[in-house]
Amino acid sequence: MAMFTNDPFRGIERMMNQAMRTAATGSAMGMDLYRSGDNFVAKFDMPGVDPESIDIDVDQNALTVRASRKGDMGDDIKWLSRERFVGTFARQLSLGYGLDTTNITADYTDGVLTLTIPVAEESKPRKVAVSHAGAQKVINSSSAESESHSDHSEQN
Repeated sequence: MAMFTNDPFRGIERMMNQAMRTAATGSAMGMDLYRSGDNFVAKFDMPGVDPESIDIDVDQNALTVRASRKGDMGDDIKWLSRERFVGTFARQLSLGYGLDTTNITADYTDGVLTLTIPVAEESKPRKVAVSHAGAQKVINSSSAESESHSDHSEQN
């Protein structure tokens, strides 16, 4: 026979445990962020979120992701344990300069929101052409030596 005692601190203990879990993960929305080629990729864990509730805003250098998850709210439910976050939650990223915020793409698949943020063209590394004062040709590192030999042979 199972006996249940009325513990007045059990509810407080549950709330503290939930708060500690949220504090340990930093958010109800876990995120991975990495660079792949000329893109930054952010992946947010959002299981059980209705894709229609996802809202992504970019304002200057701040990107904000908001979403909501509905819970089971029937009158006949008596919770034994409730650890999944229910309600609206948000995550904000500070974006550095040199990103192309007008071409951010978003995909929500299998409970994961993936944002792809491209590096702006003007921020990508590029080669600078060097011209030689006595020649009309543009010199790059691979042809510089061959042109210097041809200049010496023309002088002789």
